[in-house]
This record gives sequence, structure tokens and C-alpha cells, in this order.
Amino acid sequence: MHPIFRNRRWFAAYVGLWVALGLMLAALLHLPGMLAWREAAELAAPLCLFFAFVCLAPWYMCKQLPLGSAAIGEMVVYHLGAGVLATALWVALARVAASALAIGGRLDAEIPHLIVVGLMLYLLSVALHYSALAVEASRQAAIDAREAELRALKAQINPHFLFNCLNSITALTTSDPGRAREMCIRLADFLRNTLGLGERESVSWHEELDLAQAYLDVEQVRFGSRLHVEVDVDEACAECQVPPLILQPLIENAVKHGITTLVEGGTIHVRSHVRNGMLEVSVENGFDPESPTPRRSGLGLRNVRTRLERRFGPAARLAAQTQENRFRAEFAVPCRISEPGRIGEPDRRSE
Repeated sequence: MHPIFRNRRWFAAYVGLWVALGLMLAALLHLPGMLAWREAAELAAPLCLFFAFVCLAPWYMCKQLPLGSAAIGEMVVYHLGAGVLATALWVALARVAASALAIGGRLDAEIPHLIVVGLMLYLLSVALHYSALAVEASRQAAIDAREAELRALKAQINPHFLFNCLNSITALTTSDPGRAREMCIRLADFLRNTLGLGERESVSWHEELDLAQAYLDVEQVRFGSRLHVEVDVDEACAECQVPPLILQPLIENAVKHGITTLVEGGTIHVRSHVRNGMLEVSVENGFDPESPTPRRSGLGLRNVRTRLERRFGPAARLAAQTQENRFRAEFAVPCRISEPGRIGEPDRRSE
């Protein structure tokens, strides 16, 4: 089925376009003075109705002969041949309609105009269909790129986190089987939620927080009383749409480069607020400045920055700063709310 029939607005726009073309054709037939306005309109109506359907046919041929894949000569022969055939049918229909309207003799002078108009309309429809296919291909490429990005993100879940979890589970199986079982369950829940949300383009902020909490639940079993978390979140943030798995790398960074360096452990502060239409998020943690740790603005922060820029463009910002023994990562993005019934798609009205 032609895609125009799957979208009511597109179909309505297409019908409106052909109504306008019908009026233009009627004017073209009337201007030489051979046909009255009524006669020109009565002749133009069936011609445009017929060609409105004929000009949808190139969609299928364009898909079979895509740009860049088919030979130019082959494309020209096929499309020009189809255009000549369509124009011949257009002229034949014009003669039949003119005969039925008893204006056949006065139509002969308009036949050259009809041939030119019919051929131009058909070839224009070919060009428009190739443009539509190019837009569709570009959109599909963007979807494929996003899916590849999400797959890469899933693959970048810090392997040290998984290794540490497995090592902790191994150690706990003999000393504390109950905690080992709890850690297995929480780790499975985290990975399951990661896969589920990672397949979506957007998630609400409260869903992203739930995923971050699932990650922290696993780490809580590992670190016990050494890990404390304080969350300060405005209710206005709940439905703001963000890319999935955008907060977890920042919290993982806080655990890896902060809590693990402190013998007594520490506290991770997660805050999010909406100000002036922007969702502002910060993750802050303490760390031991004398501990030999990898540089703190590493892969996780670069990953977050890249994804935010691709999604929100220059409207997004990410910053990281260190003050004495405190590290703080924060980002701000436009707070876009999903439309009712369209989960996972951002509302562009606030842009």
C-alpha cells in the first residue's frame, strides 16, 4: 500500500494539491478562449482524478529502481516510458471526456498542452517519490544509528562492575548465602530493566531514576553501610523525557571513583529540579584525593555528553568539577513532556 493512504493528513494534503492542480488545468484550458470556464472545469475534473491515482504508481517503480543502485540509463528508460504511457492514457481520457461533453472539435488545439502537462506531472511525481524515499532512508538510518548507539551503550556497562558483582557473589555464597542470593536477584533486575528501557528512544525521568535505584540496590549489597545515597527530586521532573541510561553512568562514576576510594565509605547526592523549562540534574560524591584512581572525566562522561548533544543539540550542557575532596557532575536539558498516548516520544511543543 502506498504510504499516503496510511496517513490521513498526507492524504488530505494530496487531495488538496490535486484540487489546486485541477483549477490550474481548467484555467489553462480556458485561457485560449476555445472552452468556457464550465466546460474547462468539467474536462479538468476527470483528468485530474485519473492522474491523481496514476501519479502514485511511481512509488513502486522508484522502490524497485532506487537512486544509487540502479543504472541511470535504466531509470530514465523505465520512468520516461511509463511517463509516455501515462500521458497517452491521459490524452485518450481527455478525448473521451471531450466527446461526452460535445466539445471534441475544440479540444484538438489543447492536445499539445495536455501532453506537456501530463508528462511534466508524471515526471514531477517521480522526483517527489525519490525525495520521499530519500527522507525515509535518512530517517531509517537515524533509527539504525540510535539503535547501534544503544547497543554500544549496553556493551559499555563497566565490566568491572559485573566482575566485582560476580566476585562479591562468589565470596558471599559461603559467608552469607542470603546476601549472595539477594545480590543475584538485584543484579538480574538491573540488567533486565537496562535492556527494557534501552530499546526506547525516550524514558520519563522517574523511570530513569528507578533504573538508577536498581543499580544502587546492587551496589548497596556490595558496599553495605559504606554506601549512602541521598535523593532530592522535584515532582515537576517526573515526566521530563530523557534518553535512557543517561543517569546511570554518572552514578557508576561516583561509585567507582568516589565510594571505592574511601575506607569509611561516603554519600552520593542525586538532585534534579526544573528551572525555566530546563531539567537540571547533579550527582555529587566525595573521594580520596590521594587515592590512585583513573581520571574522573572519562568514558562515562564523554558518553553522556555525546548522547545529550545528539538528542538536544546546543540546548544541552554537561559540566564536571572538583573541589577539594568533592566531585560533582551536572547536566541540564530542556524538560519535554511526552504527549498522552505516545510513550517514549518527546513533546516538541516546549521547544
